[in-house]
Amino acid sequence: MPVEFRADLHIHSCLSPCADLFMTPRNIIETAASRGINIIALCDHNSAENIAVTQEIGKKRGIAVIPGMEITSSEEVHVLGFFENLKLALAMQELVYEHLQPGDNDEDAFGMQVIVNEEDEVLGFNRRLLIGATDLSVNRIIELIHLFQGIAVASHIDREVFGIIGQLGFIPPEAGFDALEISSRTGMEEAIEKFGGYRTLPWITSSDAHQLEDIGKKTIGLYMNHASFEELSLALGGKDNRTVIL
Repeated sequence: MPVEFRADLHIHSCLSPCADLFMTPRNIIETAASRGINIIALCDHNSAENIAVTQEIGKKRGIAVIPGMEITSSEEVHVLGFFENLKLALAMQELVYEHLQPGDNDEDAFGMQVIVNEEDEVLGFNRRLLIGATDLSVNRIIELIHLFQGIAVASHIDREVFGIIGQLGFIPPEAGFDALEISSRTGMEEAIEKFGGYRTLPWITSSDAHQLEDIGKKTIGLYMNHASFEELSLALGGKDNRTVIL
């Protein structure tokens, strides 16, 4: 019998250069727990290197952590990828790294990209240009996410910058997205008025949190049997009594 889980499926850690340094895995999990969130997806820019530690901390606090990544296409469109397990997320990461813009991160311009352990101790810094785009098209990114058995979501379609509609003017029907995300900036009535033509695809709302205070700013209800990637996939598809409540 499905029960409701509260989910925030777009959170950045201190690995994302634009995220606050207080966005450590431990702080993220503790904040999510304090706000009644049962499931999160960690979706750093073009990297998955803080997922393993976040999952370990999440297990201890009873919060499921879906491995994710926010990948930037050659058209400067953000695409969320959700994966069943860490191995598949890291396989996607390897390909993303191969296609990132060359060059090192400029910490003064973009911020630090910090890899930490369960105690918030710094293990190292990712020197890649994670803030930059890949040379992969939107369609190719979606193909690769599906190759690794993942779920492909168009990030914050209501945003002019890095949203697919803002960048391309429309969502190509052949792209193959599994869902669309509405950001915390847009209410649902306004979103339906502006983007109702795309309601043939499932919608989610999430915080896109880069600071602790934003975690849970927008969430969804997921009616599922348990907190897992497989159940999330069923809920997005509206299958077997699983569903998404915006």
